[in-house]
Amino acid sequence: MAANKQLLVLPGDGIGPEVMAQVLRVVDWFDKRRAVRFDLKEGLVGGASLDKHGTPISDETMADALAADAVLFGSVGGPKWDANPFDKKPERGILRLRKEMDLFANLRPATVFDALVDASTLKSDVVKGTDLLVLREGTGGVYFGEPRGVETRADGSKKAVDTQVYTTPEIERIVRLGFELAKKRRNKVHSVEKANVMHTGVLWREVANRIHKAEFADVQLEHMYADNCAMQLVRNPRQFDVIVTDNLFGDILSDCAAMLTGSLGMLPSASLGARNKTTGKRHALYEPIHGSAPDIAGKGIANPLAQMLSFAMLLRYSFDLGDDADLIENAVKEVLASGMRTPDIMAPGSAKVGTTTMGDAVLRTLDKLGA
Repeated sequence: MAANKQLLVLPGDGIGPEVMAQVLRVVDWFDKRRAVRFDLKEGLVGGASLDKHGTPISDETMADALAADAVLFGSVGGPKWDANPFDKKPERGILRLRKEMDLFANLRPATVFDALVDASTLKSDVVKGTDLLVLREGTGGVYFGEPRGVETRADGSKKAVDTQVYTTPEIERIVRLGFELAKKRRNKVHSVEKANVMHTGVLWREVANRIHKAEFADVQLEHMYADNCAMQLVRNPRQFDVIVTDNLFGDILSDCAAMLTGSLGMLPSASLGARNKTTGKRHALYEPIHGSAPDIAGKGIANPLAQMLSFAMLLRYSFDLGDDADLIENAVKEVLASGMRTPDIMAPGSAKVGTTTMGDAVLRTLDKLGA
């Protein structure tokens, strides 16, 4: 029997604990019925950590994250902490995790399930068959560049500064991963930047072309400006396979892509670090992209499927358990095909259910598919 997988579970705030509770039921299902075994440790992050420790993430929890084989993350934030100073914002917890774990690659798939075609606000003939991956650089760019801050000028007005900065190695590793992922999908990469107005965009395009020519000439590469990419995502999303882009544009474009599917509650993500050349291990964090949704927290109606699909990505990318990941994804597809819907993906003629009932349905389907 292989050694148990070490998972750190960080439910966080808002609906995070509610959807995480359903995923932990799935983890327990795998523990009892499949070859994989997990040792779980739970910690606090975001507002929950601020309330108990006075910091968005404690040094102890950060150490646990660095020691774990993978981190399963819920969500952070809420109006309770909106007035906090910048360094006491709940979101600083996830940013510290990304930075100290060196999670440079954020994978955000946007797949339109056949059963949810009508849930999209776009016409079904536009979104049907969409299956794309936004690969967002996660540790550089304007979110981390220096100098940054707000200063008061002599006349009493204020000046705010954020710095967009990228180095050649930072671009090389994210672009290279984009090509590697495309080779396992449909062999097409869109490299997205603003080379027409930004120096970082010029460098990004230069590096992408060099890596493509030297290492991945068999992969189709197209360049696209970020504003055009946003337009094309809602015009013709099926043209995309892998979109590789920087931190800021990736943040925006992945949310745009998310709404093609009809609900942020359906979309998982993975944040990956570089693979250790000696051990083969890489730091990794998996989270749904829907956020803490404080307006529905505690009502028992949150959609747990994005968190479950994040766990499927964890199995696939951290442990190479593709068959087990497929099992979860197929269970989700079958439950959706049965007509069960949480309120965020509700459609006429469907059966409206809550968080726990949706979890029950996934577990029943896993029992059937895994028999």
